[in-house]
Parts: sequence; C-alpha cells; structure tokens
Amino acid sequence: MWAAIKARLRRSSESEPSGPESTAPVPPPPVARPSTTAAPARSTAPRPGRSTEPSVAPPPVSDDALFGGGFLARKLKEGAIDDVLDDLEIVLLQSDVALPVIERLRRDLVRELAGRKLKHGVEEEEAIRACLERSVRAILGRNTLDLAAAIRAYQPKPYIIMFVGVNGTGKTTTVAKFAGWLRAQGFSSAIAAGDTFRAGAIEQLLTHGERLGVRVIRQQEGSDPAAVAFDAVAHAKAKGIDVVLIDTAGRQHTNENLVEEAKKIRRVAVPTLTLFVGDALSGNDVVEQARLFDKALGIDGLVLTKLDADAKGGAALSTAFVTKKPILFVGVGQGYADLMPFDPDWMVQRLFAEEAAG
Repeated sequence: MWAAIKARLRRSSESEPSGPESTAPVPPPPVARPSTTAAPARSTAPRPGRSTEPSVAPPPVSDDALFGGGFLARKLKEGAIDDVLDDLEIVLLQSDVALPVIERLRRDLVRELAGRKLKHGVEEEEAIRACLERSVRAILGRNTLDLAAAIRAYQPKPYIIMFVGVNGTGKTTTVAKFAGWLRAQGFSSAIAAGDTFRAGAIEQLLTHGERLGVRVIRQQEGSDPAAVAFDAVAHAKAKGIDVVLIDTAGRQHTNENLVEEAKKIRRVAVPTLTLFVGDALSGNDVVEQARLFDKALGIDGLVLTKLDADAKGGAALSTAFVTKKPILFVGVGQGYADLMPFDPDWMVQRLFAEEAAG
C-alpha cells in the first residue's frame, strides 16, 4: 500500500511547475567508476517462499524525530496537505480500503500535520508515512486477545470456538489448521463436523483429523448440526479435552434458515468464542460480510485467509476498523503451520514495505 502512495505523491510533486529554471538543461549525472574495494550490496528482497515470515518490526518514528522549531524548520503548507489527502484517498480506494477507514486516516493526518514544522532534513514523505503507520497500528492493534493465554486460564474446560462465514473462504481448512496450532501450543482438541450439508466437508475433516491425531465428532450427512456440536462438547468434557472447534456450513447472512441454524448451534454449544472466517482477496466484500455476520449472529474476532496473496492489504485494515473486532489469526499458506496469530506490527510492515509496489 505504501509503495503505491509513495509513487503517487512523487508523481504529483514532479508534475508541479517549478518556475523558469525548470526549462534549463540538466547536466547528466556523473558516471560512477567501478570500485575494487566496495563490498557487494546485500539484497533486501524477501527469501523465496518466506515473504510472509514474521520479523521484528522497526520502532515507530517519534514526533521528536520529525517535528520541531528552529531557524531551519519549515512549516507544512495547508494546500500541500490537501493535495496529499486527495492522492491518499485515491490510492487507498484502489487498495480496497473502505471509506470509513479513509476518513479516519484523513482526520489523523490533518490533526498530526497541519500547522506543524518539520525539522531540517526531514522530508514531507517521511512525516506522512510515520503518521499513517501510527494510525494504522492503532486500528489494527485494538481489542487484541492472546488466545493461548485465554485457553490456559479458562475453566471449566473445554474452551469452545465456533467458526462462521460464507462459502468458499477456507473455513473448514482453517478449522483443521487451528487444531494444528493448538497441538503446537500443547493443547488437546476435538473437532465438530457441523457442516452436515456437505459430505465433502465431513470427509475433509476426517482426513485432517487422522493426520493431526485429533478426534472428529460427526453424524450422518443431513444431521442436525447442533446435535453434532452437543456431542463434541460432551465428548470433550468426558475426555478432559481442552478445546472444541465447531465447523459450520457456509452461509450468507441473508439465508434466514441457516442463520437460525447457527443461532441454535450457539444456544446448544454456548461457544466461548465465535470467529468469522473471511477471504482477504475478496476486498470490500469481506468487510461487508463480517459486518453483517456480526449483526446477525454476533462475532468475537476475525480470521482472514489467503493474506499471503493479498498485495493490497486493505481488507484486513478495513475489516478490523468497521467491525471493531480484533483480527486473531491469518492464513498465509496451505500447510498446518501456515495459520499464525495476527501481529499488528507484522501487518504494518507489509502495508508499508518499500518494495511492495502495486
């Protein structure tokens, strides 16, 4: 996202008339002579297949490093800020960022930049980036939950997680990945195959369960999903299992029968946590889906799949802002280990990576 913003800002700056001097011929830059002592440059490109690997985020740039007084400080012009905001809005819309988020970022920029003086040597671009990073981090970092700590502290067991979402978002696969993550954290789990409308979903979970060593509770195709969830919870209580993961049929919020079915599952199983699973590649659609699911059923958090393929990143930012729910996990690949707890700093790095040009 930042690469696109940066490119647009520079195009706008280059298109501004610079007076009569701009027509004078510009001498060519001197040709650099090869050096026999210079060390080869290190590549900053991500390693193949590891572009989504979390890394330590650089600390936020402080106001003291950007703004200040003094004879050489220069004041940001109001007109320049307006131009920046117009360019910013265009790029953010192209990056699948929802309008309410854009309005929030605009307000934050005006509040932080208007009338302030940049220290000598600080470029406007640097100040804009720092302010945007701060705003984005504040949106993504609110209402966070350490799920592993919450499960350890929860009594009596089991801790029950119900997964909801529309068709085709990778919900059933996400449930299996969750079981793998729980195993890595030292928790036992059982899966309720609550998508009884698709025989394929039950078979899929049985295959995952066999690979992971996790018990899958199921009934015949077409059975009452609430009964499956009830059986899974009863099994977990009897066996001392830490967590129950309840898969559900994909549904649209407008399908009243399926929404009522999901409400019944909630009444019977009483989940500790209800998670919406959405496809990050669906852009603003996932924002609206999450909002409407929250309105119809009530959700506690978000899981976004295919985030490794989402070069724009606007869906994650928008969904968190619009629903006011935390992003708890993200899918960044096909393997069991490719579901990872969401780290706001990691997402900020992705959004503001210099090389991630669109």
